[in-house]
Amino acid sequence: MAITQMTNGVHNGTADVTAAVPAQPAELDASKVTVTLATTFKPIPPAAELKFGQAMTDHMMVVSYDPVNGWSAPVIKPYGPLAIDPASSCLQYATNVFEGMKAYLGPDGEPRLFRPDKNMERMEMSAGRVALPPFDTNELLKLIKKLVTIEKRWIPTVKGHSLYIRPTIIGTRDSLGVAASDHALLYIILCPTGPFFRTGARPVALLAVNEHVRSWPGGTGGYKLALNYAPTFKPQQLAAKLGYDQCLWLIGDTITEAGAMNFFVVVRRDGGDLDVITPPLDGTILPGITRDSTLALCAAHPSRTTLPGLSPSVRLHVSERTLTISDLTTWAADGRLLEAFMVGTAVVVATVGRIGFNGADIALPAHEGVFGPVARGLFDRLTDIQEGNFEWEKWSVPCQ
Repeated sequence: MAITQMTNGVHNGTADVTAAVPAQPAELDASKVTVTLATTFKPIPPAAELKFGQAMTDHMMVVSYDPVNGWSAPVIKPYGPLAIDPASSCLQYATNVFEGMKAYLGPDGEPRLFRPDKNMERMEMSAGRVALPPFDTNELLKLIKKLVTIEKRWIPTVKGHSLYIRPTIIGTRDSLGVAASDHALLYIILCPTGPFFRTGARPVALLAVNEHVRSWPGGTGGYKLALNYAPTFKPQQLAAKLGYDQCLWLIGDTITEAGAMNFFVVVRRDGGDLDVITPPLDGTILPGITRDSTLALCAAHPSRTTLPGLSPSVRLHVSERTLTISDLTTWAADGRLLEAFMVGTAVVVATVGRIGFNGADIALPAHEGVFGPVARGLFDRLTDIQEGNFEWEKWSVPCQ
């Protein structure tokens, strides 16, 4: 008996019919973006009044994914609330990934980004870790550049200020079933920001904590997931009550990160050379873009470049190796621990003044102008590169 089938909507009375190939879900495509500009524009707060994450720009970018149609056409539209189902995966199971980036105005008055390809690589890796739908990071970067260019007026012109960029992808599968989200919402929001320390740079006090951990072997500490941050809030509150600014996160005796930043120390060798040491990327450490840049610039001194304020005769030996709180105690007692500092997108570089552990403080040497010579050289060189005032390895990328 003949079998009636449908092929491309047409009945065929024979059994030997090739079924229609289903359409593939659409890839993320920046060329399909539509732009709807706001009819009224927000006033831009004075630079001196900027507080991180509080003043959002006029517009945002939104694009959604479903398993049948794939990625929708991206939309840049006036900033506003998102509408998601209460059962969405992001609300129930923390399927949330984000990145932190900054835009600066270069000497030509045009916006530029700092090593954005690294942020895209990390975002892709993080989204894969929580099984969110894949997306083309090259297309996402085009959308970021488009939105930043539209919001150019929001980029502060004051030294040390920038436009913070928060690309975010969240799982929107509307089910309480414990499973990967096959629906997603990808969006970008922006906010102008000033220096990390609004009243001027100062040494940071860290409290070394090992009764609470930020990450653990085999966990998610090496990915930029929202779920990594909330468990740190309570220990941070306890540290503040004891007079410390941030937590230095330990696993047993081993140092991982400081606050939400990567941690470095500078140790003097017997011959006068300096070791610049940071914990290795063992899965418990976030692979920070500023961390990678710090390692590269230190390794280049003085053979390929000289860090500002640092003598070419000073040799820096860079290493990624296990650091313990016992190491710091020993080096401090021997007078060899010269600097400790933190690096990250928000702060760039911040000097550590003291580290509390077991009821006592490890005191770091005081330096004129707050920064030690290595931290100062890194801060000045990194900010010059970010703002387009020093060309290095094409790290500063124009938006147009």
